[in-house]
Formats: sequence, structure tokens, C-alpha cells
Amino acid sequence: QVQLVESGGGLVQAGGSLRLSCAASGRTLSDYAMGWFRQAPGKEREFAAAISWSDGRTMYADSVKGRFTISRDNAKNTVYLQMNDLKPEDTAVYYCAAAPRFWGVTRMRYRDWGQGTQVTVSS
Repeated sequence: QVQLVESGGGLVQAGGSLRLSCAASGRTLSDYAMGWFRQAPGKEREFAAAISWSDGRTMYADSVKGRFTISRDNAKNTVYLQMNDLKPEDTAVYYCAAAPRFWGVTRMRYRDWGQGTQVTVSS
């Protein structure tokens, strides 16, 4: 099992930026996909971005493509989500998740989850 702790959320004005961090511990992540999901009030949790720990390939939801960047720091066992040009519709709780031996957006395949961090974008 992987333990995940998110940080970096907060309140920002539209057009601003935030960087979320997800510190992972508990096991080697070499065969994991690491993802960021988000859940707005009254909505389903949705995929935002993912990165392969082994080779660094990335994928993004259309809604964040070109504005968000996911990256990893192997030495720190940390995944980041740089969010630029934030919009009010990006307001949500953002969750970091880990999926062993998987590459994709299917939420149910992400086995381990962090506690979430709130991002609020004001207009």
C-alpha cells in the first residue's frame, strides 16, 4: 500500500496559479501510474492528469490540457500538479492517487488515495 499526502491547495483568483504536491511513501513506485483527480461539490470525481513513474509519460483531461502540468521527482518520491490560468470551474477537492501496474484514467484502478486538498478559484 502507498501512503499519499497532498498539499498546496488554497484560494486563488481566476487566471492565477497553484502547485499541488503529493508525497508518496510505503513502497517502490517503479510500476505505478500516479494520477490527480478532482471532485467539485455535487459532482463525480473526475480524472485530471496522470504520469507514469517509470518513464514519465503523461496524459491529461481535455478540460485541463495546456493549463496543467504533471511531473514527478524520483528522489523526493513526490508528484506535482502545476496549475496555471485557473478558472472558477477548476474549483474542487484535488486528490492524488496511485495505480499499480496500470496506465489510464479509470478511477477504480487507482487503489491508493490521499486525503485531498481544496482548490478554490474566485472569479
